[in-house]
Amino acid sequence: MINFNRRQNSAKWYLSENLAAYLFLAPAIAVLGIFVILPILYAVFLSFHRVRLLGEIEYHFIGLRNFSHLITDERVWIALRNTIEYVVIVVPSQTVLALILAVTLNSGIRGKNAWRILYFLPTVTSSAVLTLIFMWIYNTNGLLNNFLAWLHLPTYNWLGDPGVALKAIMLMNIWSTAPFFMVIYLAALQDIPKSLYEAATLDGANEWQKFIYLTVPMLRPVTFFVVAMGIIGTFQLFDQSYIFSGGTGGPNNATLTVVLLIYQAVFRHLQLGYGSAIAFLLAAIIIVATLIQRRTMD
Repeated sequence: MINFNRRQNSAKWYLSENLAAYLFLAPAIAVLGIFVILPILYAVFLSFHRVRLLGEIEYHFIGLRNFSHLITDERVWIALRNTIEYVVIVVPSQTVLALILAVTLNSGIRGKNAWRILYFLPTVTSSAVLTLIFMWIYNTNGLLNNFLAWLHLPTYNWLGDPGVALKAIMLMNIWSTAPFFMVIYLAALQDIPKSLYEAATLDGANEWQKFIYLTVPMLRPVTFFVVAMGIIGTFQLFDQSYIFSGGTGGPNNATLTVVLLIYQAVFRHLQLGYGSAIAFLLAAIIIVATLIQRRTMD
């Protein structure tokens, strides 16, 4: 009888503990469900329907027609090519630049706190404001072309030439996003024990060998995180492309990205189902790219 009462009391205590835990989690679960889970489920529903928004909202089930249209839509392939080119160039560049900046700041240069603030300023500045500033810099008679002309180098129509418009966005984003990852690398560098470098010095290693054979391997988990976050972020390029092109993806679709194409499908052409299908295509590409990156860095 005593053992039965103990078990009963234990069960009541276990249930009360679980109930208290779920009550504390309830606000977070509600926010997650309303703003994350439900929109995803609604997007899945939309991707299989054609939606009429004018007048009374109507949903017409069309099966996989939205997804099959992705294969024949030339602008989807253009947006994918632009986005993949952007990712392939920007992610390695911003990762290497972030590591170089972090190593420089960690080396004990004079005024390193001031340099940290200066380097980090682009990250805390509004993306829209930075884009407008760079549009002024990229103007035909702007600061960059004047500087190139002063160096007797060729100048470009950075905003109007399809061959360089996307490269202009790349340069801006490498410059503005590298400082964010620099801070992550800097924190990781300061966690590496100095005794390892002292031991390497005693073994006759120079600074370059220490960097290649000690610093880089020790930063491998951080590099995985930086590259993964870079891939996810760059695949979702939207605001700079939208502002640069006025929402058109021009010139000649040179700055058209997948997310900008989703925006055009949903808000310009009112194709909610097709926009959802493109969004799931983008999600699948990001997942595959992240898994490949994880396998290659294991």
